[in-house]
Amino acid sequence: MILTDITEFLAALPANRAICGLDLGDKTIGIAVSDLRRSVSTPIHTVRRTKFTEDAAALLKILTERNIAGIILGLPLNMDGSEGPRVQSTRAFARNLIKLTDLPITFWDERLSTVAAERALIEGDTSRKRRREVIDQVAAGYILQGALDRLSYMGRTPPASERDED
Repeated sequence: MILTDITEFLAALPANRAICGLDLGDKTIGIAVSDLRRSVSTPIHTVRRTKFTEDAAALLKILTERNIAGIILGLPLNMDGSEGPRVQSTRAFARNLIKLTDLPITFWDERLSTVAAERALIEGDTSRKRRREVIDQVAAGYILQGALDRLSYMGRTPPASERDED
């Protein structure tokens, strides 16, 4: 099922299983996974895109091997928040993927994730060649970490100073 609300996505997830983040590009799909407690995102792989059936088979293999509970797809909104052709392509990918798996899928705003990933790799003194090889999976890591942080925030009890006390 495709869930547009992150709260519904969280409710659909079984406990103590990792989730996966995807950075969907025209030529590659970056993949990152969380730990079982869903607190840390780790970039793991980049799939070179060919055609949907092969891309999906490669993804489903990883999802099965790692016992993934749900999928966060980066949603490439325009800087003004509007949706362009890349968003339509991402939503179409999700609609096609959901036909092959019963894992819940949701979207996460990925604006500037590639910029942040590139900056982190440069700061880490990563060579240009190596940056090209890992940029998409690192961007997937940023997408997933943003969603994990939000999920973590949703699951915590706010301190007394943040609660409405009327």
